[in-house]
Amino acid sequence: MTIDFKQVIAENKEQFYHDLDQVMRVPSVKGTPAEHAPFGEGPKEALEVVMGLAESYGFKTEIVNDAVGFAQWGEAEEYIGVVGHLDVVPAGEGWSFPPFQLSKQAERFYGRGILDNKGPIMACLFGLKLLKDLDIPLKKSIRIVFGTDEESGSSDIPLYLSEEKPPIFGFTPDCKYPVVYGERGIVNYEILTSFAATELEMLGEFIGDQARDHVPDELAVTIKGEKLQVTGKRAPSNAPELGKNAITLLAEKITEEKLVSGKLKEYFAWLVTSLAEKHTGEGLGIDFSDADSGKLQVTPYELRKKNNQLALSLAIRYPVSYTEEEVTEALKKHLPAESELNIVRRIKSNHFPKENENVQLLSKVYEDATGLDGTPVTTTGATYARFVPNIVAFGPSFPGQKGIAHNQDEYMDEKDLLLNMEIYMRGILALTER
Repeated sequence: MTIDFKQVIAENKEQFYHDLDQVMRVPSVKGTPAEHAPFGEGPKEALEVVMGLAESYGFKTEIVNDAVGFAQWGEAEEYIGVVGHLDVVPAGEGWSFPPFQLSKQAERFYGRGILDNKGPIMACLFGLKLLKDLDIPLKKSIRIVFGTDEESGSSDIPLYLSEEKPPIFGFTPDCKYPVVYGERGIVNYEILTSFAATELEMLGEFIGDQARDHVPDELAVTIKGEKLQVTGKRAPSNAPELGKNAITLLAEKITEEKLVSGKLKEYFAWLVTSLAEKHTGEGLGIDFSDADSGKLQVTPYELRKKNNQLALSLAIRYPVSYTEEEVTEALKKHLPAESELNIVRRIKSNHFPKENENVQLLSKVYEDATGLDGTPVTTTGATYARFVPNIVAFGPSFPGQKGIAHNQDEYMDEKDLLLNMEIYMRGILALTER
């Protein structure tokens, strides 16, 4: 049977937008754990909304340990898995559109999660519905799996895998195209630098939106009673070159205006020389790189007072051929005086054989749908592919599209959202008909 994917999608897109809007309207930011809601009421509500939609489409549905839901087509125990997530990062300030609804302007959709990851995973579910409505026979079972804690460490996945088998193969629509076969290692450090109590008395608390998922764009501090404030540009923490980091901007201003002296002066000068616009570790002696995954990335994402110390948090993504131990040992040699280095988060790199027949199959699907080169790639991002066996990342961002997720006015062009649905429909067919 020959399928005109574009026509089928065009005929049903308004229903898709209506259903997607229902999901987008749930502010599914991680919250306080509650009964039957381990990651807060928002993520659980989003999961229940999606399960209701999936059931109305005619799929078998189940929620596992209140954390992960799935919609299945087919009765076979072994299944192809498409694994995405419904939780989102906080909206933050500065939106031009309501963050928690689907807005459209000039053929572009806006809203928190439209790209990361509600739009793409719902495109997978709705695309599967369209295949089902066409009565396309599949030789393997297919599950669309919906997580609720990807943005905060993926602790939902062990809850799923404790009850369910992993897929025999699959993908997560939560990264970029073409197929992503490798993800860099991630390590977050806290650098604690000690000062005499009298030295820090002149500094107030650092005030701003600082979190590990993004480059901070607003930061303020009082120095000797005078308020100092800087404004940068927010960007995802895995794309620091697209932002303007408020931490290093503040350090530059303090240094240039000679607002502190002694050890504090040395500390802020170290921040500037080691980190200002130095995103690949060259200022810290950790400028590692390899052919597969490119250059290391470093992002300072939080600066705060902690007793008689200044605590600087760094997010580092290192190439797949290096180890966390190598990064740590090199970094220790480039710290300010009287500093200690603590690891606060670690995620090992992930590597899937790019010669795998299913990887090659998805590469061909991508080439056939887009006419673009489908050679598998690596990423600086972190996806469910690190935690769910036998899956790779596949979409939704196309080459050249970077730094959109986690920002104000998160967006996805309508044509790209619909092309994603086509690619995922083709991919599901290719993986289940063999």
